[in-house]
Amino acid sequence: MANIKQAKKRVEINQKKRTHNIKFKSDMRTHIKRLEKMIAQNDAEEAKAALPVTFRKIDKAVQHGNIHKNRGNRQKSRLTKKVNELSA
Repeated sequence: MANIKQAKKRVEINQKKRTHNIKFKSDMRTHIKRLEKMIAQNDAEEAKAALPVTFRKIDKAVQHGNIHKNRGNRQKSRLTKKVNELSA
């Protein structure tokens, strides 16, 4: 543990930021898993309805810097492709 007051404060701030970031990432992963579960069950209507919500969660994680922009775009692209394959 740090001895200097400023270093102690830094540790506290980093811990708060870490827990805040975990919430965004966890929420994003949860929505992705739900959508993939719908896709696995061939539930096209539910999957189409859940897709924009999942996109919002991914975009929020990108916006907060939890994941890289390219990773977010890649995930959205793959999920869209899977949902479109259900409809076809």
